[in-house]
Amino acid sequence: MTSQMTSSVTVLGHGSAAASPDIMRITVSVEARRPEVTSAFERAGQAAQAVSEALRSAGVSPADVSTTGLSVHADTVWQENQGQQVVGYIASTALSVTLRDLSDPGRVIADCVGAGGDDVRLGGLELGIADQAGLLSQARDAAFADALAKAKQYAGLSGRELGKVVEVSEDVDSPPMPRPMVRAMKASADAMPIERGETELSVAVRVRWTLI
Repeated sequence: MTSQMTSSVTVLGHGSAAASPDIMRITVSVEARRPEVTSAFERAGQAAQAVSEALRSAGVSPADVSTTGLSVHADTVWQENQGQQVVGYIASTALSVTLRDLSDPGRVIADCVGAGGDDVRLGGLELGIADQAGLLSQARDAAFADALAKAKQYAGLSGRELGKVVEVSEDVDSPPMPRPMVRAMKASADAMPIERGETELSVAVRVRWTLI
């Protein structure tokens, strides 16, 4: 071993911080099927406009609503001895929405469903923390404190004292959020309760100290 290796101690510290989510991101899409392409496109536009108006009425800022998809394609079925046959057209569009007031998000979502009608789909829901940097800083503090406590213990067991920190590396782990697929079944949908729970960020930090 080198003298550097025999006069240092390396430990792995773990820390985490949790907070109740304060923002919600949802995907609201519209999928309209009609016999003619123009009527399908028109219906999708009407439903999307109704959803946007419902969001504005709920106090959602226009900056928190963006169009993320737009498509029109033929609706086909397979028929014996005839192959693929066009039976209509499907027009779809999607809105990405960030809700910052979570006092009653279920009602806002229900209003979107009611405004857009049976053509509305909910394509995802994700809860998050607006100030994720602040939560991550708390997790780092906890991880370093854990590493320091371990290093002091090892130094004491070896009859030495800790010197200066010579190396630090970290690994941040945030569990993936579920993205459920939900179809709006009726325009008069009641507000669905949404449990926010807690969002947790975890940090693992590897620190090396010299021993003196």
